Amino acid sequence: MAIRVLVVDDSSFFRRVVSEIINKDPRLEVIDTAVNGREAVEKSQQLKPDVITMDIEMPVMDGIEAVRQITARHPLPILMFSSLTTEGAKATLDALDAGALDYLPKKFEELTSHRDEAARLLTQKIKAIASRRPVRRITKPSVRPAGVRVIGRDTQVRSRLVPTASLSHIKFVVIGTSTGGPVALQKIFTKLPRQLRCPIVVVQHMPAAFTPAFAQRLNTLCDVQVKEAEDGERLVNGTIYIAPGGKQTMLGGTSGSLKLVVRESEAHLNYKPCVDVTLASIARLLGRETLSIILTGMGADGREGCKLIKAKGATVWAQDEASCVVYGMPMAVATAGLTDEIVSLEDIGRRLAKELA
Repeated sequence: MAIRVLVVDDSSFFRRVVSEIINKDPRLEVIDTAVNGREAVEKSQQLKPDVITMDIEMPVMDGIEAVRQITARHPLPILMFSSLTTEGAKATLDALDAGALDYLPKKFEELTSHRDEAARLLTQKIKAIASRRPVRRITKPSVRPAGVRVIGRDTQVRSRLVPTASLSHIKFVVIGTSTGGPVALQKIFTKLPRQLRCPIVVVQHMPAAFTPAFAQRLNTLCDVQVKEAEDGERLVNGTIYIAPGGKQTMLGGTSGSLKLVVRESEAHLNYKPCVDVTLASIARLLGRETLSIILTGMGADGREGCKLIKAKGATVWAQDEASCVVYGMPMAVATAGLTDEIVSLEDIGRRLAKELA
């Protein structure tokens, strides 16, 4: 059965082009369109689509309020379209916080001049979030006992109870994530105390226009300091560094005096920033004192990098399937046999706060 999509946008051009792209995929079907947020709320209740694509700036009711109301009444997977501006970034983060699962930059020129690539990204994201039912914004404690390790492939999941490993030897943490990452990182970092005994570097797949606003938002919400990474900057304990979008962030210096190296990305790399690139640079400098955490996201970015740091004795965690928006990146690491632990999202922040303070 095809994935049923409701397309919401006040632009007739955008509604038409997005609908054409979706309907060309045999696994997808546009069941209706809406021209503003209020109409989207009404049609979401009437039609109960599998996925909604939602513009942010619309008359009558904007996309953020529409997401908020839909999530409060009957949560559905929602993909936002947003402009590549500072204000667009802030609005997109607000929409994700309200309950949207993912976003795409709204680029009219790509829909015309790079139609195939735009179509691939759009249909890929719709399929990725279609099976994930979001929940109302009520946080529930994890029911998984501490120390449960899960190794598996999709529906074939095996688990066994293992002692929770100490993090007393950890001096550096790196986190890689994509779809679902902004909300996941917020949940983790808001649990951390102001003082941490190590730095944290975050590689979140995100456009260049978004990462400054994302770092600023986290810094406002968290007790721990959060900032966008800068080239040549010395790493300081108790600071979280967000890799800039559109570039590659690596580790330089020496194991005793680490610094950030931010460079323009090679054109052939799909992800900018790329988790594998960052992890490869870490493997050249650090060993068992590194903790790598792979969170929710599409694809397998992070798997090859985790192989490199694992060979140096590093510890690798992956987020569990139940708490992921998209179980792609963590699954790639887990099925490759690289994980020391599979940890629920609720437990990651708690564990870090307890052992890294």
